[in-house]
Amino acid sequence: MTARPVGKTARSSKAPKAAQAEKATTKPRAPKAPKAPRTAPPIDPGDRARLLAGEHHDPHGVLGAHPVRGGVAVRVLRPWAKEVTVVTKGKRVPLRHEGDGIFSGLLPLLRKVPAYELRVRYGDDASDELALHDPYRFLPSLGDLDLHLIGEGRHEELWTALGSHVMTHDGVTGTRFAVWAPNARGVRVTGDFTHWDGTGLPMRSLGSTGVWELFVPGIGEGALYKYDITRPDGTHTVRADPMARRTECPPNTASIVTASHYTWDDAEWMRRRGDRPPHEAPISVYEVHLPSWRPGLTYRQLAEQLPAYVRDLGFTHVELMPVTEHPFGGSWGYQVTGFYAPTARMGTPDDFRFLVDALHRAGIGVLMDWVPAHFPKDDWALAEFDGRPLYEHEDPRRSHHPDWGTLEFDYGRKEVRNFLVANAVYWCQEFHIDGLRVDAVASMLYLDYSREHGEWLPNEFGGRENLDAVRFLQEMNATVYRRCPGVVTFAEESTAWDGVTRPTDQVGAGGFGGLGFGMKWNMGWMHDSLEYMQKEPVHRKYHHHEMTFSMVYAYSENYILPISHDEVVHGKRSLVSKMPGDWWQQRANHRAYLGFMWAHPGKQLLYMGQEFAQGAEWSADHGPDWWLLDPAYGAEPDHRGVRDLVRDLNTVYAATPSLWERDTAPEGFQWVVGDAAEDNVFAFLRFDAFGSPLLAVSNFSPVVRHDYRLGVPDQVVAWAEVLNTDAGRYGGGDVVGRDPLKTESVPHHGRSASIRMTLPPLATVWLRPA
Repeated sequence: MTARPVGKTARSSKAPKAAQAEKATTKPRAPKAPKAPRTAPPIDPGDRARLLAGEHHDPHGVLGAHPVRGGVAVRVLRPWAKEVTVVTKGKRVPLRHEGDGIFSGLLPLLRKVPAYELRVRYGDDASDELALHDPYRFLPSLGDLDLHLIGEGRHEELWTALGSHVMTHDGVTGTRFAVWAPNARGVRVTGDFTHWDGTGLPMRSLGSTGVWELFVPGIGEGALYKYDITRPDGTHTVRADPMARRTECPPNTASIVTASHYTWDDAEWMRRRGDRPPHEAPISVYEVHLPSWRPGLTYRQLAEQLPAYVRDLGFTHVELMPVTEHPFGGSWGYQVTGFYAPTARMGTPDDFRFLVDALHRAGIGVLMDWVPAHFPKDDWALAEFDGRPLYEHEDPRRSHHPDWGTLEFDYGRKEVRNFLVANAVYWCQEFHIDGLRVDAVASMLYLDYSREHGEWLPNEFGGRENLDAVRFLQEMNATVYRRCPGVVTFAEESTAWDGVTRPTDQVGAGGFGGLGFGMKWNMGWMHDSLEYMQKEPVHRKYHHHEMTFSMVYAYSENYILPISHDEVVHGKRSLVSKMPGDWWQQRANHRAYLGFMWAHPGKQLLYMGQEFAQGAEWSADHGPDWWLLDPAYGAEPDHRGVRDLVRDLNTVYAATPSLWERDTAPEGFQWVVGDAAEDNVFAFLRFDAFGSPLLAVSNFSPVVRHDYRLGVPDQVVAWAEVLNTDAGRYGGGDVVGRDPLKTESVPHHGRSASIRMTLPPLATVWLRPA
């Protein structure tokens, strides 16, 4: 019998008994307590105070993830959150609440910051947990070049850097917010996505540029936002974004995150719009106040009606009163708070693009009123934006506009100049605007504009000229013309400033370079000619010079002749109602004046409603009296007759280079008779580049003048009427010349030949070689 190993047998025989005994004596273990969050180094009390007060210039240095001894510390500011957890590499690390919405924790044994997300719970239900990216784990999304150009005041596409932009940053989609606020102690983003509490989204300062920036993941188009700014004195102000490209519809004032998805269809228009210099091209402008042209229409609805109407009447351009966002509709857009946003009253920015595109496809250029002269004092907009004068001059003698109760821009500050120059480029580049009519230029050029002695501050040479404004206008014009081929700028300038339309590199009599505008509104012609037309015909002979004086300075600038909205409101009466006499004479004067205006050197602009002789002043509440053209409402045919005249004026004008090709050249105009004051008659010749003439004759007396002799060029054998404002179809007396007028070898008016014609009463006649 073989013996078994003792040791082995003994151990084997005792093991089960020992296990049973141990099992019998072991007590049930208590469940393990959850591990406490690993702690991060405590936040500095000063950092905590500045974060919570909205005064921290570098929140990314405190919040987010940072390598520390023992791992990576994560700190999150989430006001009102009940629980915050970090998720990284599939693991969840809960953060400890330090109070005041500050949560922190440590990711151990890590040397580098890993990719991570946050899980945030605000309610009691675990299913309410939100998965979020931490805004404070991202590097700045603004590049060095952008910051350099901003610092230099030379960022010509400033709207691509500042404001709100949906973007993908480090693989994450969200919105970058960037704002210029150099005097602020801190800036925070607030919006509907924070329930308008900006505590949790402080922005970082990007150094000496004065720009504050923050990328907020998960925020996209349609989000409402503003900036919560801590002023230098520690108080707060909540402001709309100066660079907002979309806003809420007034009276609401929030900015809206937006991006354009519009596809343009006007390539042919854009390609050829600069083929001919504007001063040598036919330009006939229909001025429109979009909200009241057809009240209640959206941009897209206007696109269905406005281009067809304007094209039918033969206008080459529309000029839109300001479409930039403005809080008070009664300002008609001239008190702007959103310089980069089309007004939301009629739709979105892409809806406005659709309207411009429709006008271009109809062959109509789009001009836009632009208002860089002043801005309103609303406490949510630009005024003392970051707690100190920023966009306005710090000296009240240069910042407060006495006429409009507004503030004037500080044109000497490079960032403000950049804001405005880029804004001009923005509208032309992003919305395909063909021209900018710059409002109130005179108020910009003169430091003493509407100010008494002691109320204004002279320039460094002791003069009244605003040298900063001069330099700004020169820079704006030069930049727009360089960047946007085919665009033309217009100046509403009411004084005799020398060189408004002279190139910026040409010095004039005043010692300044030209301002560089393409054209200037001829305010002198407007006031003088309307003064003449309002006189009874029997008194007009004493004011004859008011109709001829414009030719003394006609070639000092490139002019446009405006009958604008300013002339048909505020008790000035509509154009036809300014005219003397009974209703027939008023309409006849109206028609004769338009014929004179369209033939006079310079382009022309007419405000809506005046094309059909509306009798009432324009009202922004109900717009033009369209019922005057509708027979169903008992409308008289005389209004339709005036509209038909305007259509024919534009048609003949566009087809007659004599009326526009040499508008700015003295050889394009000759008086036939300019001193017939007793007769109230004016006659002149217009010539095209080849010398082909058009004869324009206006009789501003209410009597027919038979066999009226006029000296004419002897090389023309006969003359035929091409337009007569007294034609019956226009509502006139139909004293028209149906047969050509033969040139006679009878010297008159200093010429070797002449014609005899019948001048209709209160009428203008155009004749061309037959």
